[in-house]
Amino acid sequence: MRVLITGAAGFIGAALSEYLLARGDAVIGIDNCNDYYDPALKHARLARVREGGGDFTFHQLDFADMAALTAALEGEQFDAIVHLGAQAGVRYSLENPAAYIQSNLVGHANMLEIARHREVAHMVYASSSSVYGGNDKLPFSVDDRADHPVSLYAATKRADEMLSESYAHLYRIPLTGLRFFTVYGPWGRPDMAMWIFTGKILRAEPIPVFNKGEMWRDFTFIDDIIAGVVAALDSPPADDGAVKAGGSAKPHALYNIGNHRSEKLMRVIELLEEVCGQKAQIDWQPMQKGDVTRTYADIEAIQRDLGYQPTTSIDEGVPRFVAWFRDYHKL
Repeated sequence: MRVLITGAAGFIGAALSEYLLARGDAVIGIDNCNDYYDPALKHARLARVREGGGDFTFHQLDFADMAALTAALEGEQFDAIVHLGAQAGVRYSLENPAAYIQSNLVGHANMLEIARHREVAHMVYASSSSVYGGNDKLPFSVDDRADHPVSLYAATKRADEMLSESYAHLYRIPLTGLRFFTVYGPWGRPDMAMWIFTGKILRAEPIPVFNKGEMWRDFTFIDDIIAGVVAALDSPPADDGAVKAGGSAKPHALYNIGNHRSEKLMRVIELLEEVCGQKAQIDWQPMQKGDVTRTYADIEAIQRDLGYQPTTSIDEGVPRFVAWFRDYHKL
């Protein structure tokens, strides 16, 4: 199988590229390698992908630029798309909303158009647990309403789901949206709490902790995430009129992809202190605008349909991340 992956220099995209190449698939990667965080990390991930061998082609471009996207893909053949590229981050969406409109809305529409005109067998795309907004019902289920986003980032991801539903209806394209919960692990993102906290604890700097530490997250290790993405990629939803996960009767499924455990942030900090061998200095901060206090994934649908079963607890995953972090930064 030949798979087009957007966000191929990103955390999940690079890990997925490695996995697919190792099992014998060909990968065409796309990423603009922007400076939302250090591009050197993105290029280091790409170098690792190339070192692993296999049929890997990479195009550095912005998939929100349809002319550039079309030109780069001219002559390229691919069977499926995994669209992971996006402008990420809840807090940054307060500062630069235009980046989210361009990448997450225009870019997503472009990828749907590519899927339509190339008649791909399946497109898997990244949504987010952020679509649940301030929902009080826990754990979050794909059957819950998701109509009240509390950040622009969340709103763009929910809009992507709606655009996808319309394409599945009009053009019968098999589409699967994955609502990612908090992903962590080696080669992760520097804007995520796990990375920030680890670096500051090791440097004996204060770590910012919001809402008096009354925050819970469904932390999911990268290996478990990749297992779920691959399971989704290999199982396109059928165009059979049956209701899919998420409620669509079109060939469009929505799944939560998480660990099905909501960990208190202070418990994660305690674990980081233990692994790093030093106490954290806490800088208590008020609740951030656009943030939510708790995320918790109901993964019954993806377990039932795709056999997904996360296996990595934070007790195993956090030490693996810290070991990688120390090695990467030579600490």
